[in-house]
Amino acid sequence: MDMKSLKFVGTSLNDLKKFPDQVRQIVGYQLHKVQTGQNPSDWKPMNTIGQGVKEIRVHLNNEYRVLYVATLPESVYVLHAFQKKTQKTRKQDLDIAANRYKEIAKQAR
Repeated sequence: MDMKSLKFVGTSLNDLKKFPDQVRQIVGYQLHKVQTGQNPSDWKPMNTIGQGVKEIRVHLNNEYRVLYVATLPESVYVLHAFQKKTQKTRKQDLDIAANRYKEIAKQAR
């Protein structure tokens, strides 16, 4: 089975490390599924950020989100990891992910 490497963009790895242990474990499992070409258990497309960007959704005491793109051939790029405090995703979180998406899209050319 082919498995893509996992690359964390910007502060996404450090942000993810701040999640509670159980949430990190769930995210790790979901990212592993993505690396092997499967979809996470709970996700939604985030095309407003960039083509192929998806959001892993974890509901455990709070809401946690991990934005990634897996459409590039060599790796799965984790763009942003954050805790959601309201129903709507903050513009700041969307902007961070969008800027990181632009960075990797430039490198991929």
